[in-house]
Amino acid sequence: MFFTKVHGLGNDFIVVNAGTGEGFPDDYASLAVEMCDRKFGIGADGLVLLLDSGVADVRMRIINSDGSEAEMCGNAIRCVAKYLYEHNIVRKEEIKVETLAGIIAPQVLHQDGKVQAVKVDMGYPRLERTEIPMLGPAGQVVGENLEVDGENYRITTVSMGNPHCIIFVPDVAAVALTEIGPRIETHPAFPRKTNVEFVQMLSPREVKMIVWERGAGPTLACGTGACAVAVAGVLNGLTERKVTVHLPGGPLEIEWAENGKLYMTGPATEVFHGEYTVYKP
Repeated sequence: MFFTKVHGLGNDFIVVNAGTGEGFPDDYASLAVEMCDRKFGIGADGLVLLLDSGVADVRMRIINSDGSEAEMCGNAIRCVAKYLYEHNIVRKEEIKVETLAGIIAPQVLHQDGKVQAVKVDMGYPRLERTEIPMLGPAGQVVGENLEVDGENYRITTVSMGNPHCIIFVPDVAAVALTEIGPRIETHPAFPRKTNVEFVQMLSPREVKMIVWERGAGPTLACGTGACAVAVAGVLNGLTERKVTVHLPGGPLEIEWAENGKLYMTGPATEVFHGEYTVYKP
């Protein structure tokens, strides 16, 4: 099968234009694990399948490197928009993409036919506990205590179609991400697991963030996570509604507009193309 390797601020994906899906391997989970392996496969945080859609320009499925499926991914959808536009598959400035989180509409910002950045209407954040989802009494989770193996963390939860648990800390460099990240991801309070973001305040307009992604582990960037962090900053009275989120892979511009929607602007990069032979022992 033919593929394209892409990344959004170092959060990397294997994009496969699968069309109707006919003739494509049925076991997406095992295929993603095989292809995303950084030693024996292509190497990526996830496999992105582009399929025909009856309600949008394209349908996007995101299979994490562990074989689980994500509802949405901000970095992936920016890469998909660039791929579709520059390969003349969908030559529109606004592209409608069907996801498990609904229809998302990225806007390509281009010059001389080349995409310079992609601005994505990420829709409305979901804040009620049941929408995250998270166990417990009804209402929003803002600065609430969560006990993890005897340690207490003040958490704020936001869903961007996928769950996020945000924790503000004095210094992200001091966070043992690979130790605490998976413990919060799989905490019993989150029946569908959760992404975990640790955030350091730089100013009301700038924050630094590291992320443990559900199903992928530590990544260099997370677009939905950056959006969730912007919302959490406002809910906790820490940030303005427009903020630069500095991730290990680079910055994203996030705005929680007055209309209630979130807008994310950032780059997308195409790395290489190839043909992959499915391994069958």
